[in-house]
Amino acid sequence: NGDFYRIDTALAVPRIDPSTWELRVHGMVEEEFTLSFTELLELDLQESWVTLTCVSNPVGGELAGNAKWLGYPLQDLLARARPQEGADMVLSTSADGFSASSPLEVLTDGRDALLAVGMNGEPLPLEHGFPVRMVVPGLYGYVSATKWVVDLEVTRFADKTAYWTDRGWAERGPIKLASRIDVPRGFEAVPAGATVLGGTAWSQTIGIDRVQVQVDDGAWQDATLAAEATADTWRQWSLEWEGEPGNHKARVRAVNRDGEVQTSDRADTVPDGASGWHEVQFSVE
Repeated sequence: NGDFYRIDTALAVPRIDPSTWELRVHGMVEEEFTLSFTELLELDLQESWVTLTCVSNPVGGELAGNAKWLGYPLQDLLARARPQEGADMVLSTSADGFSASSPLEVLTDGRDALLAVGMNGEPLPLEHGFPVRMVVPGLYGYVSATKWVVDLEVTRFADKTAYWTDRGWAERGPIKLASRIDVPRGFEAVPAGATVLGGTAWSQTIGIDRVQVQVDDGAWQDATLAAEATADTWRQWSLEWEGEPGNHKARVRAVNRDGEVQTSDRADTVPDGASGWHEVQFSVE
């Protein structure tokens, strides 16, 4: 948990007494209600492996992390509220005023979107949202991963905006198909002979089917994929390669189970996430 990336707007980490924490669920619903922390813990909680990614993560960046989350399905919570016809967004607000706008259909389509209370077998760390946060597979954090959450308002995109959408980021933030080379690192020197290139790839809610690696503008080679925890997590890959002395470069692309090939088109993180193939340069000695 201490190594998991942290991105939020809190200048100081909120310290919330769980005995006084409440979640208000309201807006375009048939039943408004509040939920205490004790009531939340008494519900039928589930554990799910989910990879989270920040929209400001550059191609090949490290603002992605995988964890086992414990929480209550947001789909079940919203089913209790019974959203009204015409609602298409849930505006979540944290104790420090941050807000995120999540598409209602994403929170209710059966994926493991959670109101989370635990992380990797432990209570949520303070900096990761204790006592309660949201975890939603397939959405960048700026439209889903509200920490220290205290309010869920069922509403419409036409009626409400959120913290980052007010600052020019896209209204909806589906995570893009991505892959990354973790070893060797950029400009690293590796010994001649058998070398293993490796990294991660992700396509949440769909899953990774193939990862291909190109070395020195040669043919694309299929990498070996590690076992998959769930379709909502990243998947590790590796490729054995015989390194000749000199300078080299490698690039990677992924293919998901829908047959989508990761695009080579480069895009900046603004307004809806970076895209492009990750490439590293390294040397063999």
